[in-house]
Amino acid sequence: MGLRDSPIAIRPVVPDDFPAWSVLWERYNNFYGRKGPDALPLEVTRTTWARFLDPDEPIHALVAERSGDVLGLAHFLFHRSTIQIQPDCYLRDLYTDEAVRRQGIGRALIHAVCERAQAAGSTRVYWQTHETNALAMRLYDQLAMKSGFIVYDRIL
Repeated sequence: MGLRDSPIAIRPVVPDDFPAWSVLWERYNNFYGRKGPDALPLEVTRTTWARFLDPDEPIHALVAERSGDVLGLAHFLFHRSTIQIQPDCYLRDLYTDEAVRRQGIGRALIHAVCERAQAAGSTRVYWQTHETNALAMRLYDQLAMKSGFIVYDRIL
């Protein structure tokens, strides 16, 4: 069995994952243009990581691992809704190492988030992506429906 044929394990992050996770996190942020002077401050990355490990925080992190290598990440959070009692689940970040894309890792991460959301009582998982992320949208179109909503940001 080749490395590509090895099973993918999806699991919550543990403290020892920080070095591998931080490499993927940096690549994810670079993909969205947060690099150089626009990079996330180290304090934000360290605080985010600490939140993942705090059981009292509503934000969670999963990694995809194959043969001991961390190949992808998914961050998600639960929040209240004004139109239902159950919590909503927002898939905040999803990233797969470029070298292993189109091998089912992103799909497996999304399914794992959905399983955790369902176990937490959520009735939906939602996410967004940039309109130029065509490769990701090909996968997302297979797994979910477009809501029709347009996102607005107002930087304060």
